[in-house]
Amino acid sequence: MAPLTLTALAKERTLPEKFVRDEEERPTVAYNQFSNVVPVISLAGIDEVDGRRGEICRKIGESCEEWGIFQVVDHGIDGKMIGEMYRLAREFFVLPAEEKLRYDMTGGKQGGFLVSSHLQGEAVQDWRELMVYLPYPVQSRDYSRWPDKPEGWRAVTEEYSEKLMGLACKLLGVLSESMGLEKGALTEACVEMDQKLVINYYPKCPQPDLTLGLKRHTDPGIITLLLQDEVGGLQATRDGGETWITVQPVEGAFVVNLGDYGHYLSNGRFKSADHQVVVNSNYSRLSIATFQNPAPEAIVYPLRIKEGEKPVLDGPISFTEMYRRKMNKDIELARLKKLAKEQQLNDTDTARLEHKPMEKLLA
Repeated sequence: MAPLTLTALAKERTLPEKFVRDEEERPTVAYNQFSNVVPVISLAGIDEVDGRRGEICRKIGESCEEWGIFQVVDHGIDGKMIGEMYRLAREFFVLPAEEKLRYDMTGGKQGGFLVSSHLQGEAVQDWRELMVYLPYPVQSRDYSRWPDKPEGWRAVTEEYSEKLMGLACKLLGVLSESMGLEKGALTEACVEMDQKLVINYYPKCPQPDLTLGLKRHTDPGIITLLLQDEVGGLQATRDGGETWITVQPVEGAFVVNLGDYGHYLSNGRFKSADHQVVVNSNYSRLSIATFQNPAPEAIVYPLRIKEGEKPVLDGPISFTEMYRRKMNKDIELARLKKLAKEQQLNDTDTARLEHKPMEKLLA
């Protein structure tokens, strides 16, 4: 059965049960309670070998050590193209459900439209719709999974993806130097860069205090470049979820998240960005995430281990194996949480029966 979209549900007054999070997972900071503690770094002069590049490397390195997340401006990506991506994405998500569901991604299809994208066996769903593109490797592109409406979106998405690949490689050069490595070290470690482009649409939510647009997680790849609109909702933590901040939207900026692969290559020096997304009842929100991932066969192991340090991994593994372990762990956690919830419901029902008079039970 094809999934329903969230468009109709957004008009309801009560949140459906399948989106209600356990109390400890619910948001504690509002979508518009902004913080400016995540650094905003200008990339102007990034190609000046003897100029500002050293300062940019230092700032990015410090941000990755503290947060695993930073924002970049003056990045060279054309503002008009960014505006077109936003415009066309918004037009897609307000299309009738049957039009979006032409690209339904369920059943193992490579790219397309999804609601929630929650893990297999997970009891609670995220409050979002998304469109997934797989632009790289180029030879694996399947344009039949790229929507033909609104008109012109395919061409703009193709250009956008190419420009983001260029920006990602430039940032990886800076990150390599921040680790004390040669400029090309991280790009070479990735073997052949994969890219996944995910456009997230978070409709207005009837009870945003009970749910999340995207649950807490880290990204598996090397870096993610995120465009977010002015509404706000991206949140980050650096203390294991004890406290959260809402990342201040900056017009035209990309939020850069370091992923698990980058964390391991740095031998744990750089953090994986620990983040989630909250929603609200006032505005819908749009974000465009570009995930830069290594090739499946790329090796996961620290590129440099300083004297006296221990490696964060017992031994080298492939990115495919790293990802499999991560997913298995998440699926097992989801299964245990689902079982615990079912047990809690059973215990509640049993308690009700035990306190019910015999005549009521036999009636």
